[in-house]
Amino acid sequence: MYDIITFGSAAQDIHLKSKEFKTASGDFVTGRGICFNLGSKINIDDIIFATGGGGTNTAATFAKQGFRAAFCGGIGVDAPGLGIVRELKILGIDTKFVVKKKERHTNSSVIISSTGDDRTILVYRGASDLVTTKDIPWKKLKKVKWFYLAPLTDLLCDTFEEIVNFANENEIKIAVNPSKEQLSLPEEKLKSIFAKVDVLFLNQEEASYLTKISFENEQEIFKKFDEMCPGIVVMTKGKDGVVVSDGKYIYSAVADSNSLIVDTTGAGDSFASGFLSDYIRTEGDIEKSIQLGMANGLANLTEVGAKKGLLAKDAEFKRIEVTKQTK
Repeated sequence: MYDIITFGSAAQDIHLKSKEFKTASGDFVTGRGICFNLGSKINIDDIIFATGGGGTNTAATFAKQGFRAAFCGGIGVDAPGLGIVRELKILGIDTKFVVKKKERHTNSSVIISSTGDDRTILVYRGASDLVTTKDIPWKKLKKVKWFYLAPLTDLLCDTFEEIVNFANENEIKIAVNPSKEQLSLPEEKLKSIFAKVDVLFLNQEEASYLTKISFENEQEIFKKFDEMCPGIVVMTKGKDGVVVSDGKYIYSAVADSNSLIVDTTGAGDSFASGFLSDYIRTEGDIEKSIQLGMANGLANLTEVGAKKGLLAKDAEFKRIEVTKQTK
């Protein structure tokens, strides 16, 4: 029996850093962009190859935390895909549910960084997005304690409701970190899905988008969530920390501002999987779950690569203060 199976993407990440990348103001969605001269050769100061993808990133934490973990998702029939499988096996993650797709290459991202914190990510959505319900070996998944759904897109998004319903029918607990595409599903369908979810992870922007309430009005956001999801709702706030509701209490914590941030790739995955690890192990202690989630996320931020720096089971870490208030 598996403790947890993760569903989501698997990707190759290529980190490029150069002093010759410049930032400039202009006609960009964010108001600024990373620029370089057209037709020029640009010297790269550093290049790092790593693996990413929400499905495999979270599986890495669960394995390091001592859980029997497996990953279900798609890769291409190519060198990056084989490299991902090899790394998962080294981490002790079962790969028997990995689906190989000939139609597209393995998902890839190129992370372009200048000398500061600015970065731009070029994303190729490949084989992971081609996984359908026909690729999932349902009969082999019945004896699992938890499912974790990382953000799902394209055809993989179409499996969202069926995976949740399968978990509910087979008494498998389920945690979900939905994509914008999943949150764009019809409201009634989302209500039906979230009513069966045990732990829901969202960031501020996603929570505001889903509830149609300003992210500054946290009290009203969580009132709305209480109507939609009877389980635990976790709202991350970037450098401002996290807020968690169990329907009765609100828990909050702020990140350690003194931590050295090297790379933010995969920070959300490392927090969510760290939180869920202690939530499972302690049978619902939210304060401890927040502390491990924050510590795992911060440890990940100190190294380049979404699977770097992740905490192992029983690792020592600085515990932060968590406040608890009655709703």
